[in-house]
Amino acid sequence: MNEILTAKEVAEDLRCSKAQVYKLMNGEIADRTVLPHIALGRKKVVRRSSLEAWKRLNEIGAILDSEMKAVGAVS
Repeated sequence: MNEILTAKEVAEDLRCSKAQVYKLMNGEIADRTVLPHIALGRKKVVRRSSLEAWKRLNEIGAILDSEMKAVGAVS
């Protein structure tokens, strides 16, 4: 089952504020991909599967960034 999460539930999962979740949804956070969401008028919701895939993608990106910095590569 693909659960639908509110911004509050996403914030609880990520241990951040709702405002931060909305910034992630709007692509306002540098070095992070946009959090996939479904807009229902002013309300935005996220599928659990999309959140999990987004977390994996950003985790891999963070690991690659730190490895590149460790070898002295220019980003």
